[in-house]
Amino acid sequence: MLDLAEELSTWIEAGREFAVATVVAVGGSAPRGPGAALAVDRAGTVVGSVSGGCVEGAVYDLCRTALETGESVTERFGYSDEDAFAVGLTCGGTIDVLITPVGGQAPDRTVLASALSAAGRGEPAALARVARGPAELLGRTLLVRDDGTYEGGLGGHAELDRTAAAEARARLEAGSTGTVDLSADGSHCPGGLTLLVESHLPPPRMIVFGAVDFASALARAGKFLGYHVTVCDARPVFATRARFPDADEVVVDWPHRYLRRTATDARTVLCVLTHDAKFDVPLLKTALGMPVAFVGAMGSRRTHEDRNRRLREEGVSERELARLRSPIGLDLGARTPEETALSIVAEIVAARRGGTGVPLTGSNTPIHRDREHSEAAA
Repeated sequence: MLDLAEELSTWIEAGREFAVATVVAVGGSAPRGPGAALAVDRAGTVVGSVSGGCVEGAVYDLCRTALETGESVTERFGYSDEDAFAVGLTCGGTIDVLITPVGGQAPDRTVLASALSAAGRGEPAALARVARGPAELLGRTLLVRDDGTYEGGLGGHAELDRTAAAEARARLEAGSTGTVDLSADGSHCPGGLTLLVESHLPPPRMIVFGAVDFASALARAGKFLGYHVTVCDARPVFATRARFPDADEVVVDWPHRYLRRTATDARTVLCVLTHDAKFDVPLLKTALGMPVAFVGAMGSRRTHEDRNRRLREEGVSERELARLRSPIGLDLGARTPEETALSIVAEIVAARRGGTGVPLTGSNTPIHRDREHSEAAA
């Protein structure tokens, strides 16, 4: 539900009561992953989606019922269900959905408000909710921050809360969303329980080096995909806010110098569009030694070969060179800056999600890859 932070924070501030349905787990071919959410308020207003349209009607009704009963429930929808066609999930997969009422007197409303507010401010946070277990614990909530502190609880059991907080923090550090099974504890939760842990991290960074027309189109595409986009170039006449209105930052600096001093992590994407050896060789030498998600460079195949020769002369190893995606982008036959930007972000998505980049027509690869496969690829 953290993907609806902006809308739901507004609802809570306005005192609106609502129920939120969140995907807990998926199996087979399912359109959306764990954490996807749909919310319905007392007036019937809907935000979000749990299935891309497949089971929205049935989930809507469950949310309205939860608002009346005040009780959380977990429901499974799938192709094997006898009413699968009635609710529309005919893609061959299953989804488990947790429906939680957030009424005015809901015990976890304050915790949810804090979680939504933190997500809205871009702060790291993990929201852990009981998705399977004793009825009295279902939907109970724990907010865990990146420093290990937490707010809320899972029923008044301090040891259970500490265990859940540690598991949620581990998920947060990995930047992943999914379920965590806690083993049975006779005094706290007979039979054990399952937590849905939603991790929220600040948007990943895309740093585009080279203030060229392709960079402007790439900045727009990067923002569309949810990246925090920075454009960097050493030439102040080209690196201007007017030329890159979609970028979050426009930096005038030597690319390699900026990369050495700016913050990056394992989700950061680096796109080198400079086309100039005096810029891209020292930049790529730095980039290929960093634990970032993606390093790509634009240029012809001849430019690529010359660049690799220069990098080897600078001491870059073959293992490091193997990380370089050059020429950057998938083969779409792109010609315009916008088409080229599309080919670049398509390769970034494929690298992140473990895709092949081949057409789905005639292919036997899964359309909806499971989250574990995607995280392993990333």
